[in-house]
Amino acid sequence: MTGLFEAAAEERLRARAPLAARLRPRTLDEVVGQRHLVGPGSPLRVLVESDRLGSVVLWGPPGTGKTTLARLLADATAKEFVPLSAVTAGVKDVREAIEGARRRLGEQGRGTILFLDEVHRFNKAQQDVLLPAVEDGLIVLVGATTENPFFEVNAPLMSRATLWRLEPLGGDAIAELVGRGLEAEGARAEEGVTGAVVGAADGDARSALTTLEVAIALAAARAAQDRSGGGAPGPAVVTVDDVVRARAGRLYHQGVDEHYDQVSAFIKSVRGSDPDAGLYWMARMLEGGEDARFIARRLVILASEDVGMADPMGLVVADAAARAVEMVGLPEAALNLAHAVVYLATAPKSNRVTVALGRAREDVRRGSRGDVPAHLRDSHYRSAEGIGHGTGYRYPHDSPTGWVAQEYRPAELEGQVYYEPSPHGAEAAVADRLHRRERPGGSEGGAPLGGEVV
Repeated sequence: MTGLFEAAAEERLRARAPLAARLRPRTLDEVVGQRHLVGPGSPLRVLVESDRLGSVVLWGPPGTGKTTLARLLADATAKEFVPLSAVTAGVKDVREAIEGARRRLGEQGRGTILFLDEVHRFNKAQQDVLLPAVEDGLIVLVGATTENPFFEVNAPLMSRATLWRLEPLGGDAIAELVGRGLEAEGARAEEGVTGAVVGAADGDARSALTTLEVAIALAAARAAQDRSGGGAPGPAVVTVDDVVRARAGRLYHQGVDEHYDQVSAFIKSVRGSDPDAGLYWMARMLEGGEDARFIARRLVILASEDVGMADPMGLVVADAAARAVEMVGLPEAALNLAHAVVYLATAPKSNRVTVALGRAREDVRRGSRGDVPAHLRDSHYRSAEGIGHGTGYRYPHDSPTGWVAQEYRPAELEGQVYYEPSPHGAEAAVADRLHRRERPGGSEGGAPLGGEVV
């Protein structure tokens, strides 16, 4: 009887669970997005299906499916799934999980997947407790993190785990989730709703489904009111206004277009070197409920796209502000974002890095993919020298100037110029250095490109 009561309780919990939980995939085939990891023939899927999965670290933004994927890995390998959160778990909890894994293996012959959410929050002592169990294979560690694990996870633990990067979900993937959500709730959507949810989600599946669930509830309440007034019964029909209201102001009161208009005004103000306008639009977005992480990401992009080499510290400041948002959170992190806005707005501007990348990509996409020149090929293995790999390579550090003239690209691209420094800020000094290197007899030494260095 106990089993029947437990099953009934579990069924009721599922019925009342949030939409994101109810739509959680039950197999790898049901996962939306992350095809580079779980698609047929992908590396992670091959390891799972051959039951050769070792410890892994899943690194990606919120809402990309790290917890879901961890559960599916456990189901696919028939191992016990033991979840811990690094925020609340201590050394004692880790030791208990390891002892439980030892008993399970001895008594049932069943392995254990220890899922450690936010593994970057574990300190060195906690990570060291895990190390022997991971090394012996007693547990398969699946760590999830939104932070760069090479900075936050101990090197010995990282060396025993495979790192898999999860990407933000694309628009098509989010749209597919919206379709599944509407079907699960028996609702329909007006034109523009899917696009509104996709735009609001910013690659976060959980955020998309939470927004959709609230929007469907609003539409259902409206439909119920219509029925009580004598209207014809029918399914809830979600409107764009429902999405706007579901976001509780995050898409701003004027609607979805206003969200993008304000973001555009913010970026253009900082690009245009107006710190006051940048601060105004940032404050307006935050007061409207915008996700601080979204603002931080836009600043990190702008630091390279619009400031670039004119002030390379701009990227450092923007990245530091983004990290502060994760560590500190609002409202205090607004100060860090304001710091970055003022710095980037008052910095000299250059888009030459953006232009250079575009030119290089254009060559690659046109099919310019010549062979790696022989002198640049790997020569660190036996017999490499015998086939000419590395022959003729000149080591820049052997020159007093730290630079020698030699060709670093396929022959067909020799002479192609991608990066042309601007005369703005620190980039003027970069332009001067490059100019002196290209000039015969320049003060940095070396011959003109293609010449011999004596």
